[in-house]
Amino acid sequence: MSTAKRTHAQSSAPHAADSHDLIRVHGARVNNLKDVSIEIPKRRLTVFTGVSGSGKSSLVFDTIAAESQRLINETYSAFVQGFMPTLARPEVDVLDGLTTAIIVDQQRMGGDPRSTVGTATDANAMLRILFSRLGEPHIGPPGAYSFNTASVRASGAITVERGAKKAVKATFHRTGGMCPRCEGRGTVSDIDLTQLYDDSKSLNEDALTIPGYSMEGWYGRIFRGCGFFDPDKPIRKYTKKELHDLLHKEPTKIKVDGVNLTYEGLIPKIQKSFLSKDIDALQPHIRAFVERAMTFTVCPECDGTRLSEGARSSKIKKLSIADACAMEIRDLAEWVRDLKEPSVAPLLAALGQTLDSFVEIGLGYLSLERPSGTLSGGEAQRVKMIRHLGSSLTDVTYVFDEPTVGLHPHDIQRMNGLLLRLRDKGNTVLVVEHKPETIAIADHVVDLGPGAGTAGGAVCFEGTVEGLRSGGTITGRHFDDRAALKETVRKSTGTLEIRGAIAHNLRNVDVDIPLGVLCVITGVAGSGKSSLVHGSIPAGADVVSVDQGAIRGSRRSNPATYSGLLDPIRKAFAKANGVKPALFSANSEGACPTCNGAGVIFTDLAMMAGVSTPCEECEGKRYQAAVLEYHLGGRDISEVLAMSVTEAEEFFGDGEARTPAAHRILNRLADVGLGYLSLGQPLTTLSGGERQRLKLATHMAEKGGVYVLDEPTTGLHLADVEQLLGLLDRLVDSGKSVVVIEHHQAVMAHADWIIDLGPGAGHEGGRIVFEGTPADLVAARSTLTGEHLATYVGV
Repeated sequence: MSTAKRTHAQSSAPHAADSHDLIRVHGARVNNLKDVSIEIPKRRLTVFTGVSGSGKSSLVFDTIAAESQRLINETYSAFVQGFMPTLARPEVDVLDGLTTAIIVDQQRMGGDPRSTVGTATDANAMLRILFSRLGEPHIGPPGAYSFNTASVRASGAITVERGAKKAVKATFHRTGGMCPRCEGRGTVSDIDLTQLYDDSKSLNEDALTIPGYSMEGWYGRIFRGCGFFDPDKPIRKYTKKELHDLLHKEPTKIKVDGVNLTYEGLIPKIQKSFLSKDIDALQPHIRAFVERAMTFTVCPECDGTRLSEGARSSKIKKLSIADACAMEIRDLAEWVRDLKEPSVAPLLAALGQTLDSFVEIGLGYLSLERPSGTLSGGEAQRVKMIRHLGSSLTDVTYVFDEPTVGLHPHDIQRMNGLLLRLRDKGNTVLVVEHKPETIAIADHVVDLGPGAGTAGGAVCFEGTVEGLRSGGTITGRHFDDRAALKETVRKSTGTLEIRGAIAHNLRNVDVDIPLGVLCVITGVAGSGKSSLVHGSIPAGADVVSVDQGAIRGSRRSNPATYSGLLDPIRKAFAKANGVKPALFSANSEGACPTCNGAGVIFTDLAMMAGVSTPCEECEGKRYQAAVLEYHLGGRDISEVLAMSVTEAEEFFGDGEARTPAAHRILNRLADVGLGYLSLGQPLTTLSGGERQRLKLATHMAEKGGVYVLDEPTTGLHLADVEQLLGLLDRLVDSGKSVVVIEHHQAVMAHADWIIDLGPGAGHEGGRIVFEGTPADLVAARSTLTGEHLATYVGV
């Protein structure tokens, strides 16, 4: 047989290895999924849609991606697995055809003060190598330009065995780029002493204003018994030595009433107990104290660059590495392109490619020195994408969680192009998304529902975008929804004046934000919206700010504990049964002794994956059997926590269980569209959109006059946006002023007043390009927002 014929014969019969072109899921039951079975095509773009809480994340992240990661972890040695997170197998009968899953989610990036956009990608590492090769004067290897590397000098004796033992003197020296004053943080902290004590009072008159430092307990005994100062003398009359002993004295052993104790100055004491901990993990009253007492100023030695004087002195074409990191990435990309140096040509090409990826993905306005903890969820997700765009890997599964979050309609087209590029390299791309612009580019659509929570968890539709449009599902019916411009807009009752705003990229902005109306602040990503609102409208007595920051909560936290709902419920149960409220807390006296109120037993299997099993004693109910004998309205406490918000609203609304305090909180939860959530569902299982709405419901109880919301449509289905608009209207009609940072055209169309920032991002933004009503913006079409809004409303 000739070669040509043999080749033809081989190609006509498909190879068995090419037949694996589907990811098969059978019998998925994670969270609210109801025995879901689907087939997802590989090397295609599949979008998962459905109302918030319908089970999209449970299917994509908690089933497909979780099992892929678990199987990959099992390929490592038992020793390595001991250091990795332990993953249990998802509840699913069959998962077939999986490939390596890479999750690109919206989790905020590490808030470590030394983590920046440059260190989170390879850009900073490549810049350091570049300066160590070309920088003048030469100061050392790449580490000499790193603000995470301290300079170290050591000397000592080492023993060299050459026949007889002989000690040799040696010195060790490492040059690092860390600023010695701020240790690479860029800021130095100081303590405002006026927040620690009232100097007109004595200690015995409770001069100390630090939480927990009461003269009634051990601290009182220590201060009175130490003998370093007079506890009856006002602090302002202390001598220098007495004030030093009160504030700075090193730990000293003392004896009080025959008990051995340690006295230590206030400042080292609170630095250890409060300031060394993650501020978000502190209790609210302690966090408020730390925020009051700590003052952060730019490091005077490095001027906020984080780098030592040596690292700043080394330059390429009059630019130091600090200058390069402070430039906007698109300008830095131009500068790198102009460096024509054959000795580092491959490095320049790789660095240029990374920086160009930032520009292409719409993050050219960032700088490499930007702390990664200050990025929004959408920006963090796109920074993570940078790592994968230049990757040589193919045939992997990329999993995205609403990649359009934080993106202006103008930027969504760009993101769509990147998703298609990843697919065209031969990868499977799975996207959880609500925006119709991104759903429209899908090769395959999976619509989950029909409702949320227990009313969801089933596949309503599988197929093409055209099939979804003509299908009868909620997503299909709302796919082409368009909000109309309001015929009449509300008139403002006053203005909030902002003058000379210069935070980040703002250019001396003067603007009047109208009060008593729904005001939307919009503009492309990076135009300065958050800088204007969060930088100029401080969250004070009259301002309630609901941002997208994560909710801190353990496996034990749930909507009932977070919203304060559990307190009136416990009191109602206690009153009805004549017992203590603490009995109805799964974290206190009423907890099941076997699982300590967790409802599950976590078994650590050392080198193998740990497993969690429902507690056999309480059957997952979290309470002692005796507690469950107490009833309110015919239900025990575990049955109440298993109710949805809607059920509980009816239960506590009237009848024997009528509890007005609980009913008010439940009303607010239903108002923000969380009627389907069960009261006892762990916070860790909520989606990003659900968490933000839970925060909004909790804040609605506060007495603020101005509500500032940061992209409240995040994670909302097309059908839910209408409900949100109704809620915003009710807030305004009740006399509140609502300021919303938003990109969603439906919210823009519904606004009474729009403030548009731009015209571009970064140094091309930071200006007000339009102020007026949505109708005026559409008529003028003078900005990118105006053009997209006009297209959306069909004008």
